[in-house]
Amino acid sequence: MLQGNLSRVTEFILAGLTEKTEFQLPLFVLFLGIYVVTVVGNLGMITLIQFSSHLHTPMYVLLSSLSLIDLCHSTVITPKMLVNFVTQKNIISYPECMTQLFCFLVFGIAECHMLAAMAYDRYVAICNPLLYNAMMSYQVCFWMTFAVYGMAFIGATTHTVCMLRVHFCKIDVINHYFCDLFPLLELSCSDTFINEVVVLCFSVFNIFVPTLTILSSYIFIIASILQIKSTEGRSKAFSTCSSHIAAVAVFFGSLAFMYLQPSSVNSMDQGKVSSVFYTIVVPMMNPLIYSVRNKDVRVAINKFLERKFFL
Repeated sequence: MLQGNLSRVTEFILAGLTEKTEFQLPLFVLFLGIYVVTVVGNLGMITLIQFSSHLHTPMYVLLSSLSLIDLCHSTVITPKMLVNFVTQKNIISYPECMTQLFCFLVFGIAECHMLAAMAYDRYVAICNPLLYNAMMSYQVCFWMTFAVYGMAFIGATTHTVCMLRVHFCKIDVINHYFCDLFPLLELSCSDTFINEVVVLCFSVFNIFVPTLTILSSYIFIIASILQIKSTEGRSKAFSTCSSHIAAVAVFFGSLAFMYLQPSSVNSMDQGKVSSVFYTIVVPMMNPLIYSVRNKDVRVAINKFLERKFFL
């Protein structure tokens, strides 16, 4: 079946974010800057957690994994997008397109479940602090991370295998800035009903299940915080969760807009805008949110800079 697809379509053209030439250079500079901040921020977060002994806790192990996911997620998408701003035709081969689709899905799905794992970690820390070391041991943290990547690989493999069965024999221009599910299905001349059902089912599982986990965790967290008598105690408890809530709201909001509706209803132009948030903006925001809003990270940054300065 793959050979059949390759004999029909050997390459695609990515339409990009916009066709207006006057916007190409400003957008190139903007997204190049965002990508640099994303790489520096996420690599910096991983390095900081690695070399700061007081950050060697389950919460920051999960945060380090999130930074790795964000770094990879952005790297799969942004460099190819930048090419589109400086070339007339941004051509991507069929194998490259399927590889990009697979990697995008792996890191996208992994981020959904990693954010849920981090919400559970905050639930245990605030609602069951005395049991935290037992319920969130390094072994538990390892298996949670393993499960996150396992679900990501299963979901990405299922979607990619279904896409490999699709016959592409229409116009080869993908109305997007990367190889995504719905833009590719628009180019199909074979029946895509099964693909759309798979997309909807996996989207419900990978978006609704983490969202319900996060909402449930924060309902219990808020109930526990409201029982704290001191204003300072409530403020400290809320501050540990506010950064996570901000990241979750932006990521899941834009993701749900793109995938939790039929392709016939979904406008690709609107989809491009929402895609920018969860593929480019959120990976940049996460290290900024978790460093600015997190006291432990700010202290670690200051200590790291002091060591470098005195050396």
